[in-house]
Amino acid sequence: MAYDPNNIFAKILRGEIPCKKVHETAHSLAFLDINPQAPTHILVIPKGAYVSYDDFAAKAGEAEIVDFIRATGHVAREAGVDASGYRLLFNHGPDSHQEVPHLHVHILAGRPLGPMLVRPKD
Repeated sequence: MAYDPNNIFAKILRGEIPCKKVHETAHSLAFLDINPQAPTHILVIPKGAYVSYDDFAAKAGEAEIVDFIRATGHVAREAGVDASGYRLLFNHGPDSHQEVPHLHVHILAGRPLGPMLVRPKD
């Protein structure tokens, strides 16, 4: 999957599309998901043009990586979900149903989330 500079997250970063921002740092932005899948559903994205976690891990600088990881933890704590638990979800590629070709992590919480994957029926 190639990076598309016109993806929705790139447009949010450029200020072309509004978001409900919950946290921003030099290298990261966190905002509420517009189609929440749990009572708490926050997206954290790096400000750099990375399509996937693998792309980010291979190409991002140390400051970007540290900032993104710390921003994700900070957002979870500020949302008050660290005590009851939360799930971090990264998708990459078509098999995982990645919809936006910009690295993002979903912070999902606020209720029991169930199993990681639905098991196929025999």
